[in-house]
Parts: sequence; structure tokens; C-alpha cells
Amino acid sequence: MEFMPTKFAGTAQERSALDAYIKLWRAAHLVEAEANRHLADYDLTVSQFGALEALYHLGPMSQRRLAGKILRSSGNLTMVVDNLVKAGLVRRDQDTVDRRIMNVSLTEVGHGLVARVLPPHVQGVVDVFSVLSRSELSQLARLSRKLGLALSETDEK
Repeated sequence: MEFMPTKFAGTAQERSALDAYIKLWRAAHLVEAEANRHLADYDLTVSQFGALEALYHLGPMSQRRLAGKILRSSGNLTMVVDNLVKAGLVRRDQDTVDRRIMNVSLTEVGHGLVARVLPPHVQGVVDVFSVLSRSELSQLARLSRKLGLALSETDEK
């Protein structure tokens, strides 16, 4: 697959930003596809695994909070959770304080599935990033965090 830099005839700053955006977008999509390829073996989508993994590590939470954790809309998450409930991997319980809130938690079956899927998932992520040195990986993490924090501050305004 050949990647071309932008051919946009704007300013140097505009061309640099577009070039970085295109490279980041393409790399992110390739990383996601490769790191999550194994999920099909478990009949899971990326969103389903994201929800299961968040519940596994953070414990039960409201659907709204879960949507925020896995960067999905609450509407999309409703469908994801519906499918996980049908598969017996999670359950919904009405909040004891605020009955309008539905909390989502893993079932024993869901917990067991995440425990089986997580090790190959982690290894897949390690394999994807093995092309980078430790220093490059740290730099990528710092730059990604800096960009993410700046954008989240923009969203809050």
C-alpha cells in the first residue's frame, strides 16, 4: 500500500497539518484493524470488546459512562450492550439510587471471555508496535496524549 503526502496547495502550515493528519488517520486505521483482527475468532466487534474490557478493568458502570470510556455515542452503545446482553456476557441493572440509570456489569461468562481474549489481544498490540523502539513508543504516547488532551479541552468549551 502506497501512501502519498497531501497535494493541497495551501500554506506550509496547512500542508504540514494535512500531511500529519493523513498519516495519523491511515496508521490508526491500520493499527486498529491489525490489533483487533483476532476478535472475529470470538465473534466480537471492536466496540463490544472495548465495552467488555472497560467493565473488566473498571467494574460496573452506567451506560453513559461506558460510552464515554470507549468513545462511542450512547445510541451506538445501547445496541452494543443489547447484543452483549443477548450473548449472556453482560447484564443491565437499574441503579439503586437513580432508577433512570442503567448500570452494566460483566456476567461470569463475560468475565471468563475477557480473561481468555485479553492475552492474545495484548500480544497483538505488542506485535503491531514492535516496529518502534521504546523511545519512539514513548514519544508516540506523549504526542498522542498531548493531542488528545488539547482536543478534549476544546470539546469541553
